[in-house]
Amino acid sequence: MVIAYSARGASGFGAAAAMPLLGLVIPLKILVPAWTLIGIAAGIALIGSDRKKVAWAEMIKLVPGTLIGIAIGLYVFTLLSSDTLAKWLGGLVLAYGLYSLWGTFTTSPKAHLSPQLAAALGGLGGGMTGTVVGTMGSVFFAMYFDAIRLAKDNYRATMTAILLTLTLLRGIGYWAVGEFTREVLIATAVLFPSMLIGIFIGNRFHHGMSETAFRRVVSAALIASGLALLAK
Repeated sequence: MVIAYSARGASGFGAAAAMPLLGLVIPLKILVPAWTLIGIAAGIALIGSDRKKVAWAEMIKLVPGTLIGIAIGLYVFTLLSSDTLAKWLGGLVLAYGLYSLWGTFTTSPKAHLSPQLAAALGGLGGGMTGTVVGTMGSVFFAMYFDAIRLAKDNYRATMTAILLTLTLLRGIGYWAVGEFTREVLIATAVLFPSMLIGIFIGNRFHHGMSETAFRRVVSAALIASGLALLAK
């Protein structure tokens, strides 16, 4: 948690690497709602200094699809067991880790979707995936940001804002279907201090490791985590 949230505090991404590792020791039916509460707190902490850089108009275009995705994700989440959720998360994390690692070794241009299609797919996929497995929604939001070629200065701020929106909305959904149990609140309380320490460290180390090296480290962690969850 400390390492992952140090990464997020420094660069805006990387926290997802912690969840599959925690999924090895905490049932996903407990961890996913707890991760949502942690994500709300982290998003509030990070958005303060970046709020003036958020591309609000572009973010709002993601909201309709995200709402539909959350509704679908809540239905799926209530049907699946922790073991099944772990397999889903493991496969998704492994695929994304391999894709991210490949991206650090190639300079070939990426195919871009039309902005309208990317907004629809990004919102739907981000809302559903983020709700079912508690993380990785940023993968789909990034599709939209790539399609509209969002400026680097606005990327972290807008990603933080849409992820905070997603966690707040799915948090309301988890509360509505009774997923915030005593075990979830205990897990949140245990993880919360580590998240705060990580963000505190990350905000003070914006420089150091190059962006490419950092992306490779995060990708390797995601690949290892995905394999571990699939083998669990």
